[in-house]
Formats: sequence, structure tokens, C-alpha cells
Amino acid sequence: MPNKTAKTAAKATGSKATASKVAAPKIAPKVAAPKAAVVTKPVVTAAKPAAAKPVAVAPRVEEPKKALTQRQGFKTNEFVVYPAHGVGQILAIEEQEIAGAKLELFVINFMKDKMTLRVPTAKVANVGMRKLSDPALVKRALETLKGRARVKRTMWSRRAQEYEAKINSGDIVAIAEVVRDLYRSESQPEQSYSERQLYEAALDRLSREIAVVQHVTETEAVKEIEGQLAKSPRRGAKAETEVEADGEADADADADGDDTAVADEAA
Repeated sequence: MPNKTAKTAAKATGSKATASKVAAPKIAPKVAAPKAAVVTKPVVTAAKPAAAKPVAVAPRVEEPKKALTQRQGFKTNEFVVYPAHGVGQILAIEEQEIAGAKLELFVINFMKDKMTLRVPTAKVANVGMRKLSDPALVKRALETLKGRARVKRTMWSRRAQEYEAKINSGDIVAIAEVVRDLYRSESQPEQSYSERQLYEAALDRLSREIAVVQHVTETEAVKEIEGQLAKSPRRGAKAETEVEADGEADADADADGDDTAVADEAA
């Protein structure tokens, strides 16, 4: 009997030992392994890219804001007189790179001619670009229209060159002189085609500037000019006939010269 009890006790203790061996691995994995991997890596990486982006974008935003508004005493949106084209408006002052050199340019719009001109800011004195005439100078030009016409006794071709030079000078008083000298009233004989062209060019330049200075329409400016011309003293019939006869003789001489030139070429 004692041997049997000892064997049964040994079996019992053996089964308990095996039970403890089997149970031990079930407890260990539940506690330690998963929590260590979650803690450190995700927190560190997000900060550095956010700090680098604003540094690259900042300079690009500032560059377009360099808008030039004034150079050489002229401002944007200001009306100016460009001798070869008359009154225009400065739309902008822009920078351009030409042949590796940076140039500042006035962008001038001539609305009536539907033309835009770019003039280097450093060249405005050379081309004769100027501000609008002040009211006192405009008044002087209008007074000039009331004076007696002065027609030189020279060839028409030479007089035409002088008139063109005055028109393209940009001088408002000189332009008024051309208008006065080439004006023909209804009682006077009609102008030749070339005279009419020069008269209209001078009238257009003068009326545009007067309209902008006085803040009126060009039609109103033309009416004012014609009103002043109507006040000019009428030349005597003899003087008128002599000057016109000279003009016709000059025109005939020019025409004869052209005819002989053609005849010579044909021969």
C-alpha cells in the first residue's frame, strides 16, 4: 500500500509540473511585446518639411510688386505730348531686358490713332516729349489764330516742309501758326489737296491738346479754334489775289517740272 500511494503522489506532482509548463508560455506574450513598438518613431518626422516650404515661396511673391509710377517727371495715367504723334496717355512704366541690358520704358497710348508706343525713359528729352501746355500757353495759341496769315512767297514744296517741321515740333504756338496760315474761309478759294492735308494734321494736333487741357471734347475744341480763326483780319482782295496767284504759279511750276521730268524719262 505505501508504494501505491507514493506512485500516485508522484503522478500527481508530475501532472502539476507539466500543467505549470504548459501554462507558462500563455502568460508571457500577453504582457510585454506589442507596447514597445508604438511609442517613438511617428512623433519626430512631421516638423521639418513644414519649416522648409515658406522659405522657397517668399521671394516669388515680392517680385511682381515693383510697379514703377514715376520717371523723369512723368507719371502713369498722365497725358503727354509726343511731337511726332501728338497727345497720348502714359499707361505704364515697365522694365524690359534687351540684349542683356535692362531698359525702363514709358508705354504711351494714342487712343485716336489706336497705337501704343514704347519710349525709353532716358530718351524723353531727345525725342522732345513734354507735358501738356499750361492754360496761359493755350490762350496764347488761340490768340495766334486771330492774327493775320503770313504766307511766304516761296515754292510750295519749301513751304510744305516748313509747315511739317512746325507740326512735328510739338510747339503748340507753332502748330497754331500753321492752322492760321493754311485756313481758308468759305469766301476764299479752296485749298489744294496737299494744303488740306497739312491743315487737317495741324488742326488735329491743336484741337487734341486744347481738348485735354480744357477738359472738353475735340469737337468743342475745333469749334473754339474755328471761332478764333473767324476773328482774324481779312486780307484785301488784291493781296489775296496776289498770294493765291503766287501759290498757283508755284503749283504750276512744280507740275511743269514734273511733266518735263516725265517727258525726259519717256524720251
